[in-house]
Amino acid sequence: MNLTDLFVSSLLNNNIAFTFILGMCPLIAISTNVKNAKGMGIAVVIVVTLTGIINYPIYLLLKATNTTNLALLVFIITIAATVQILEIFIEKYLPKVYSSFGIFLPLITVNCVVLAVSLFFVNRNYNFLQTATFSFASSLGWMMAIIIVAGVREKMAAIQSDVPRGLVGKGIVFIILGILSLAFLGFTGLSF
Repeated sequence: MNLTDLFVSSLLNNNIAFTFILGMCPLIAISTNVKNAKGMGIAVVIVVTLTGIINYPIYLLLKATNTTNLALLVFIITIAATVQILEIFIEKYLPKVYSSFGIFLPLITVNCVVLAVSLFFVNRNYNFLQTATFSFASSLGWMMAIIIVAGVREKMAAIQSDVPRGLVGKGIVFIILGILSLAFLGFTGLSF
């Protein structure tokens, strides 16, 4: 698979949020406004891309030493360390962004998107460039998803839409996600 097809596929027709339904907890909780969604999206892009790039050579080392059964543990440690460094950086240099995330920034560590990307590149036998492209595009797709959901939620709040009582809050977000997932099915088969 060429890198352009992999990028487009990871971003659109195999969007990690809308197709694989991964990363829903922060996507639902942080998507209350576009500003917070952008901040969380950028943080996820940085973490996913860095951990994908870092975990690739680590996996090659584990493969060479015939210890691939430790990959999951090592990937989780790498993810936790990357998130911790990012959290320290954001707290020091972007305190307003840090306070808007609340508990959700440290929760990137357990966001299944971050681990899934590392597991996907292993299962799909990607080379380094494919891994870097897939990591960046998948996380960018997740960021796009959270921004779209936040935009829809803001618009619904602005027009004071009549949401049925049982769907107010998180319930309507699930409906929005379902509709967007169906819309993203339209990208199936898209390639360059």
